Amino acid sequence: MSEARLVITAIEIEGRSVTEVAASYQVSRSWIYELLARYRTEGDATFQPRSRRPKTSPTATPQATVDLIITLRKQLAESGLDAGPDTIAWHLEHRHQVMVSVSTIARTLTRQSLVEPQPKKRPKSSYIRFEAEQPNETWQSDFTHYRLTDGTPTGTDTEIITWLDDHSRYALHVSVHPRVTGRIVVDTFTGTAAQHGYPASVLTDNGMVYTTRFAGGRGGRNGLESELQRLDIVQKNSRPNHPTTCGKVERFQQTMKNWLTAQPVQPATIDELQTLIDAFVATYNQHRPHRSLPHRATPATAYHARPKAGPSADRSTETHYRVLNDKVDAEGKLSLRLNGRMHHIGIGTEHARTQVLKLVDGLHVRVINAATGELLRELTMDPTRDYQPLGRPPGPRPGKRRSPDPS
Repeated sequence: MSEARLVITAIEIEGRSVTEVAASYQVSRSWIYELLARYRTEGDATFQPRSRRPKTSPTATPQATVDLIITLRKQLAESGLDAGPDTIAWHLEHRHQVMVSVSTIARTLTRQSLVEPQPKKRPKSSYIRFEAEQPNETWQSDFTHYRLTDGTPTGTDTEIITWLDDHSRYALHVSVHPRVTGRIVVDTFTGTAAQHGYPASVLTDNGMVYTTRFAGGRGGRNGLESELQRLDIVQKNSRPNHPTTCGKVERFQQTMKNWLTAQPVQPATIDELQTLIDAFVATYNQHRPHRSLPHRATPATAYHARPKAGPSADRSTETHYRVLNDKVDAEGKLSLRLNGRMHHIGIGTEHARTQVLKLVDGLHVRVINAATGELLRELTMDPTRDYQPLGRPPGPRPGKRRSPDPS
């Protein structure tokens, strides 16, 4: 039994005086009078613990601000954008001129049950972080898939290629295609460079449209590799099965696809998808704070804040050696891929079906008989021509007689 109940019982049931009860229980007479007044008003509720919460909280977050936090959280989440405390704090400051700490926003979201509990993550200090010092110091590129809602059972698959600045996370170019080919990679790179300037280096994964270094040496340099060498741009590739090296462009694609999926009307054609992508890129570059950038700046702000880097390494002397086994076809020709484009070399029908070795040193090619070592042809390739002729005068094939003229 609580002390308050004992005091009330002694006075109301036993009929003892307030002075006597105060002396017996060693409490003040004023407390007893206050207790009696509450008992005669509230009854047995007097004996229940009362809230210690203050009647006023001058430092509490205003309800209007709490409502604004909830509204921003809902709007950002429904549009497929990041809706964490950092992003909400940026929008409150820059869009509504309201300063609220990130921790206060986090507590507000928790109290409103707007945050899903997550397991404990790795500490940020355990990650090895890299960021280029200047805009255009490194561009990252990758492509991802997105399906159209065009009425087919599974939807038509498309591929979206991205060129992203490593320093600022600025989306330099994002476009959708039925399929990303080596030609498209080169065209989008040169078009982006014409708009933003050439980068000092390029970082990609090991897809065949970006590099042929795991192709066994048969394909030679592809179009992008040749273009980068011509422009003295350093080419970097991630390690196999190590996608975090290209993590910035991978994370951008994840954010983009989350936004696309959240749109109420899904695209049915490539043009409709490109329109949505253009709208997202504008929001991402110009209006969306980036948590990885200083002061939660937008990518456009970070990209234009510093002088841009450019190609500096001289790669004009780099050569590309290949030794390829091949067989002359029945027409007396060999095929050779240069800069991602297939060419044909005339050898002569007298060497048809002959096993040969192609010794390739950039554009200089020597063809020798694999069995005897005899040099069959030596030439410098003309990249503008598909067929590299022998230079013989026109006439019948060697060993084949001209048919008599009937006239």
